[in-house]
Amino acid sequence: MMQLQIKAVENYLKELYGSSKVTKIGELGGIPVEVEEGIKGFGYGKPYLIEFEAGGKAHSVVLSSMRVQKGFGHDHFSDRAQILIWQNSVFNNLPGHVKSLDVGYFTHKGELYSSGKAEEYFILMEKIEGKEYFIDLERIKKDGKLTSLDRDRTRALSSYLARIHANKHDDRELYLRKIRDLVGHGECIMGLMDSYPDNLDFVSPDDLCTIEKKCVDWRYKIKGNTARLCMTHGDFHPWNIMFREGADFTVLDRSRGEWGEAADDVSSITMNYLFYSLQKYGELKGPFKEMFDLFFNNYLEKTGDIELLKVIQPFYVFRSVVVASPIWYPNLDPAVRTKIFNFINNILDSEEFDYKNVNSYL
Repeated sequence: MMQLQIKAVENYLKELYGSSKVTKIGELGGIPVEVEEGIKGFGYGKPYLIEFEAGGKAHSVVLSSMRVQKGFGHDHFSDRAQILIWQNSVFNNLPGHVKSLDVGYFTHKGELYSSGKAEEYFILMEKIEGKEYFIDLERIKKDGKLTSLDRDRTRALSSYLARIHANKHDDRELYLRKIRDLVGHGECIMGLMDSYPDNLDFVSPDDLCTIEKKCVDWRYKIKGNTARLCMTHGDFHPWNIMFREGADFTVLDRSRGEWGEAADDVSSITMNYLFYSLQKYGELKGPFKEMFDLFFNNYLEKTGDIELLKVIQPFYVFRSVVVASPIWYPNLDPAVRTKIFNFINNILDSEEFDYKNVNSYL
C-alpha cells in the first residue's frame, strides 16, 4: 500500500497528453471524488478511474496494476512486469478489445513513469575487475595440476554457497515454482531438451522422453520439501564467477528468482568439475575429483544439509543437458556426451546421490 500522489499522476500524464490537471480519481466502479493530495491506501491490483483535463478536453482513463499474488507464475516483480508489457503490446491488435494507452511503472516514492515506447529493455551495471573462473578450470585441464590457490578458491565458493543458503524463506508457492520450473521452464530441462536435434548418435527422442518422465516423477517426489526454500544464485557456474587476487570473487547474472533450492547452485558448480574431468580423463579423477570432493565436504560440514543428496538428482539432470548440448558445446567428444547421459540415467535411479563415488554413475 502507498499513497497515490495526484502531482505524480499529473506529471506522468503530462508525458502522454501534455499539461494535465486531475479532477477526480477513485476505485473503478466506485464514486470518483475530487482530490487534492492523493489517495491513501492505494493498492496494487485495484483499477482506478482517473478523470483529468488536458489540451482543453476532458479525459477518462483507467490505471490498473497487478495484484502481488503468490503462485500462478506471478510471484516475482518481473513476472508481473512481463504480463503488463505484453498486454500493452497486444490489446490494440484484437478487434473489439479495450485499448491500451501506455504501460509504465511505479517507483518506491510513488512516482509514475512511462515505458510504453520500449522496444527492448536493458540493465546497467558496475564494472567488475577479475577473470572468469572457467579460465582456472581450463588451465587445470591442460596441465593436470592443482595449486593451493585452486583449493582455496574451491573452499571459498563452497563456503559462499553455504552462507547464502543459510538464509531461509517461508513461501510454499516459491518452492513449488522452483521445482516446477526446473522440469518445465524453457530455460531448464524441457526447454533444453527441445533444443536438441532429432538425429543425434548419443541420445534419441525416445531417450529424452524417458528422462523427462523420470524428472516429472522426481518433481512429485521432492516438491513437498518447502522448508528447504533458501536464498540462491540460480546460475552458479564458472562463467558467472569473477576472481581477483587470491580467493576474492564477485558473482554475476543470478537467475530465475531470488529464492530456490540449494541443490540448484551446488549442482551447477560441481557439474563443471565433472564436465572438465570427463574431457581430460574420461571420469572424475585427479585434480577435478579433489576439487569435487573438497567442495562437497566443506559444504556439507558447514551446512549439515545431508538431505541435499536426496533432492539434487533432477538438478544434476538440468546441468547435464546443458553441458551435453550440441548447441552449446558443438565440438564435444561423443564419448563424453555418452557418459553424461549415463550419469543422467543412473542418477535418476539413485535415491541418494553418492558424491564420493561419482564414477559409478558413468
